[in-house]
Amino acid sequence: MNLYLLLLQLAGAVTLLLWAVRMVRTGVERSQEPVLRRILRESKSGRLRAAGIGAGVAVLLQSSTAVAILAAGFAGTGVLTVATGLALMLGADLGSALVVQILSIDLHWLVPILLLGGGALFFRGPTRNTRQAGRVLIGIGLILISLRMIGNATEPLRESEFLPLVVGYLRGDFITAFLIGAAFTWLVHSSVASILLVAAFAAQGLVPVELGVSLVLGANLGGGLIAVGLTRASFVEARRIAWGNLAFRGLGALIALLAFHLLNPSIAFLGDGATRQIINLHLLFNVALLVICLPLTGPVTRLVEALVKPKPTAEELANPLAEAASCLDQSVVSQPALALASATRELLRMAEIIERMLKPLMELYETGDPEKIRQARQLERAVDQAQSEIKLYLAKIDYGGDSTDESRRGRELSSFAINLEYVGDAISKTLLRLAEVRRDQKLQFSPAGWRELNDLHHQVMANMQLALNVLVSEDRESARQLLQEKDRMRSAERASSGEHFKRLQSGAAHSIETSNIHLETVRALKTINSLFASVAYPILAKSGDLLDSRLARGESS
Repeated sequence: MNLYLLLLQLAGAVTLLLWAVRMVRTGVERSQEPVLRRILRESKSGRLRAAGIGAGVAVLLQSSTAVAILAAGFAGTGVLTVATGLALMLGADLGSALVVQILSIDLHWLVPILLLGGGALFFRGPTRNTRQAGRVLIGIGLILISLRMIGNATEPLRESEFLPLVVGYLRGDFITAFLIGAAFTWLVHSSVASILLVAAFAAQGLVPVELGVSLVLGANLGGGLIAVGLTRASFVEARRIAWGNLAFRGLGALIALLAFHLLNPSIAFLGDGATRQIINLHLLFNVALLVICLPLTGPVTRLVEALVKPKPTAEELANPLAEAASCLDQSVVSQPALALASATRELLRMAEIIERMLKPLMELYETGDPEKIRQARQLERAVDQAQSEIKLYLAKIDYGGDSTDESRRGRELSSFAINLEYVGDAISKTLLRLAEVRRDQKLQFSPAGWRELNDLHHQVMANMQLALNVLVSEDRESARQLLQEKDRMRSAERASSGEHFKRLQSGAAHSIETSNIHLETVRALKTINSLFASVAYPILAKSGDLLDSRLARGESS
């Protein structure tokens, strides 16, 4: 047995597992983010409902950590209370345990179907959501492949003389095994991947039941630590949810660990073989955790509110990008290539500020929080200042003639800076004003209208990221895709307006009350999307992919 080759194969298999789990999560997030956010908003209607929603979303995302990040965003805007967020996380922990159950089934026969179907959707899908569905299918197929690779890579370890010594020590020192499970899970940032890895080792006879239980319970502690780490700089409500979930999950795992090793109960009823017993114990632990801890969310909320205090001020959280130093390097204005790169970096910083204004828009529409609206408006001053500085900087560059490629690139960057400034104006002067009107008049959108606005907002946010990629890469295919997305946005805007008028004709009360807000919001989002898409026009014009005019040529008489 070549130890180095074995470790290399094992490391590659584990890396594939981690990447595949992340691939599935990002595919679901990119295609279904508006739906997930809408579902999570509905969780505020009750703790039991919140737990069920948390479990469902965790199954879709294959990650309780992803649910924690989404819940943190809602808690920061006031949509979720800490108690509801804790119930959501208890359900999400159960959901991740269900994911382990599903992925532990022998589905190797399904792998080629998943890869072929996913590849067809990803490469030939007509829409972004279809392509992301293909990504999800490919990711699930790669998870199954990685688990088989782990099994094959670890098979020679059964003949190792060194491994029994390590396993024997850890079986006798369950606290160390527990901490190793927690540390590894925190390191890879995925409790699902960590537990699947333990199960794969157990299937090869490398991990006995006693050691597997310690590692899996440690993975539950590590899963709680991940959320605490990722929310450490977030709003205080988000940090309270993470710490409360860690208290439930960590303390529960420690109690279960001590009970198992000190009382030594039989777990043969959980299934045949170490692998099935370990996985079923993980599910049983999370079911018990939900049943026991759900009634305790109120007292634990009061405890974490007393212990976890606000760290940074709201002002500091709202404006880190606004206060960041400019990326414009005055020392390179005589070198066009370097100066244009500097201006591009500053444009990206300007876009990040705009993203901070635009991303929480739907939450601001829902809560109408006056302080957060004020903070978003303050960011507009930073956008205006960045736009002015970029234009002046680009004017200083010595291009050596107006017809050079650098000169044309400078004009394109200046034009995009102006467009980004218009986006900031549209957010501040139109969208935030409409959020205040809805709040002050206590208006409610119809369920269908609210869903349409969320979908349009999600589409604009995705197109913004694509536009920034085009800005940096100047890639022709990405530019074409951006303009195709612009056409999709135009169609979505028309469809939303059409559906809205149908609701007006049917006499829907909420639609009548919010008609002006709905239509103005749709129009503003379409305008913002068009301003982002403007970055594609110079690239396609240069390659000859863009017509000079959309007007059809008339026949001369």
